[in-house]
Amino acid sequence: MARKALKLASWTGMALAASGVYLYSNNYLDPNDFGAVRVGRAVATTAVISYDYLTSLKSVPYGSEEYLQVRSQVHLRSARRLCELCCANRGTFIKVGQHLGALDYLLPEEYTSTLKVLHSQAPQSSMQEVRQVIREDLGKEIQDLFLSFDDTPLGAASLAQVHKAVLRDGRTVAVKVQHPKVQAQSSKDILLMEVPQIYWELSTKRVLLMEFVEGGQVNDRDYMERNRIDVNEISRQLGKMYSEMIFVNGFVHCDPHPGNVLVRKHPDTGKTEIVLLDHGLYQVLTEEFRLDYCHLWQSLIWPNMEKVKWYSQRLGAAELYPLFACMLTARSWDSVNRGISKAPVTCTEDSEIRSSVANYLPQISQLLSHVPRQMLLILKTNDLLRSIEATLGTRASASSFLNMSRCCVRALAEHKKKNASSFLRRTQISFSKALNLWQIDLHELGLRAKGWRLACWVSALLCWLFPIPH
Repeated sequence: MARKALKLASWTGMALAASGVYLYSNNYLDPNDFGAVRVGRAVATTAVISYDYLTSLKSVPYGSEEYLQVRSQVHLRSARRLCELCCANRGTFIKVGQHLGALDYLLPEEYTSTLKVLHSQAPQSSMQEVRQVIREDLGKEIQDLFLSFDDTPLGAASLAQVHKAVLRDGRTVAVKVQHPKVQAQSSKDILLMEVPQIYWELSTKRVLLMEFVEGGQVNDRDYMERNRIDVNEISRQLGKMYSEMIFVNGFVHCDPHPGNVLVRKHPDTGKTEIVLLDHGLYQVLTEEFRLDYCHLWQSLIWPNMEKVKWYSQRLGAAELYPLFACMLTARSWDSVNRGISKAPVTCTEDSEIRSSVANYLPQISQLLSHVPRQMLLILKTNDLLRSIEATLGTRASASSFLNMSRCCVRALAEHKKKNASSFLRRTQISFSKALNLWQIDLHELGLRAKGWRLACWVSALLCWLFPIPH
């Protein structure tokens, strides 16, 4: 078991370096971020973590209470070392650390709880640096632009930090200021921002002024309960939103860690809202990729193993398609064969997946090196969304899979209609789409009816066992 822990530590450290190389090749990284010092830090940290696991667990009897205590201590020390590495190297390392911190369903709690701080409290720029960026980009001093400007940032991420401020006309705004050592991002960082509202006249490539939106992080159950926000409804709506992005529009916000997704009740209407922040990392899916991905998920939701194999291989999985299907769904191969919408995740299955990760790291690495680059960001997005669901206790519900299936049906039908040569053919496609959506609705109604009957049966049993005294 010490070897498994050593594998996990080594591959986690390598993931930080490998992810940095990948993002560098795609222009997401300042070239200065990959100097010899940063690489040296990553290699040294990985070596120290590996040595710690190897020596600390070597002489402890596996499975004993002492073993569990020592392993937890090593997990915690290793997580802190990784967090320190991310903070020291900044940039891409922060992004990878944020991703690892969101994998509650996969990594030990010591890792996720330690790395979660990177979601909103990454290393900060000084106020002197913030003033310099604003002065250079907007041509004015802070006191000339704002009535008030909070020196302490609301949150700091890998590329920028956010300050609360009040404009001269009284509007409360969020000021996002890029860290001065980060290379100027592409114009996507500004052009893709639709929520919250942007104040364009006071925005540049390095300073972004937005409407100030208050809310709780999407994984904060206590906040939702205090504000009477339905956790299940939030989970459903988040799933719908991302299914629309991925399957229908092919235009995906790929950084939905909890610090970038807020929930709130609108102060005027009282309507529950999901607010997406940080629109600097999007993926535009090619039509071929999007349609293959639609077909694959349809095959996973309504089990068809031949099609699972075919579309997995079209997406680059080759003979590792069973592993690919398990990675996409976070389910065991047995569950994939039975149909992932047939039964929820059990504690036993979760434990099996966690214990198997270290054994399959070489195959996972091989698989990730063969799939298209856009798939890497989709996998990251899936992991982050699944982590949110796990925290909220809504993971892998039948409803979420059925909503995905609806989006797949619509996307595939629209593609067929676009290529149809006659009005009759387009009408047939529309009728077939309506029929498929109706079948999904009927299936969902059947599941609800089963749940209602079960609830009635349990209620009747409790009344019989514990009759109300008269």
